[in-house]
Amino acid sequence: MSPVRQQILILHLQSGDLGSPTVAWALYDGALPADAVQMQTGSEYEPPYDSVLAAMRDGWRVFQASPQPERSAATGSGQLANEFWLERNIEVEG
Repeated sequence: MSPVRQQILILHLQSGDLGSPTVAWALYDGALPADAVQMQTGSEYEPPYDSVLAAMRDGWRVFQASPQPERSAATGSGQLANEFWLERNIEVEG
């Protein structure tokens, strides 16, 4: 039996609709070797999936959707809205 490793995918969508376009993303891959470089912010120009629905169709499970962030009117700062966390477990060699 091959060992199983977890992958975490964070997608920020244009709206709260799971089919709306991805505008930002991050991928944390527990299946990569310990010395491999994880995806870095801005290192990929194309999202791994166009939407959460597309990722779900490829076997990803949604396990968290963030609430709407509170934005500061003075600074315009805050987290990106419409954030969805997905995970899947994959078998690895060895």
